[in-house]
Amino acid sequence: MLSRQAIRSIRAAAPQRTLARTPVRSFAAAAAAQDVKPPVAVYGLDGTYATALYTAAVKSSSLDPTARALSALNDLCAKDTKLVSILSTPTLSDSDKSAIVAELQKNAGPTSSNETVKNFLATLAENNRLGILQGVCEKFGQIMSASRGEVEMVVTSAQPLDNRTLSRLESAVSKSAYVGPGKKLKVTNQVNPDIVGGLVVEIGDRTIDLSVSSKIAKMNKLLTDTL
Repeated sequence: MLSRQAIRSIRAAAPQRTLARTPVRSFAAAAAAQDVKPPVAVYGLDGTYATALYTAAVKSSSLDPTARALSALNDLCAKDTKLVSILSTPTLSDSDKSAIVAELQKNAGPTSSNETVKNFLATLAENNRLGILQGVCEKFGQIMSASRGEVEMVVTSAQPLDNRTLSRLESAVSKSAYVGPGKKLKVTNQVNPDIVGGLVVEIGDRTIDLSVSSKIAKMNKLLTDTL
C-alpha cells in the first residue's frame, strides 16, 4: 500500500534518487519501429502503452516475467484505491515519482533482472502517465490472453456464483460457437447488485443479457409504448 506518508518516508531515506531529466525513450515510438504485431488490438492511450510494452517484452525475450509483473501491479491497484488516487495526482514532483516507481518495482516482484518493466515504469513517470498504470495493466492482460489462445468470459451476477455454477457455465460455453477451436475459455465472475438477478454474460465482443433488470426495463418500455 502506498500513502503520502510512505512517499515522504522513502524520500527521506533516499533523497538523492530522482528521475533523470534526460529523455526516456517512448514505448510508443519503440513499438512503431518494431515488426512485432500483438495478437489483438487494444485502444486508447493505455492501449498504446500496453501494445508498446508487449512489443518491447517480446523483443527482449522477457514476455513471461513482464506479464507476471504487470499482473502483480494490476492486483495492487485493484486492492489499493489510495495508490490509484496518488498515481493520478498531477502535482507529483520528480522525487515523488522516483519514490513511487521504486515502490512499484518492489510490488511487481523480482524485477531486478527485468529492464523492460523498469523502463516501462520510468517512461510512465517521465511522461506524467502513472495515472494510467492500471489501464495499461488491464490492456496488457488482454493482449496476453489473446497470445495464449484464451477467450475471456465475464459473468456478471447480483451475488457471487459458486464454483460449481461457474464450471457448468464454462463447460456449456466451451462447446458453443462462441469459443473457436483450439481456444481456452477464461471465466471471471463480477458482482453487480444492480442487475437484481439473472446473469449478464460477456464473451469477447458479444453480450448476452439475461438479467432481471433487463427484463424489467423491457417490460417497462412495452407498457410505456402501449399506454
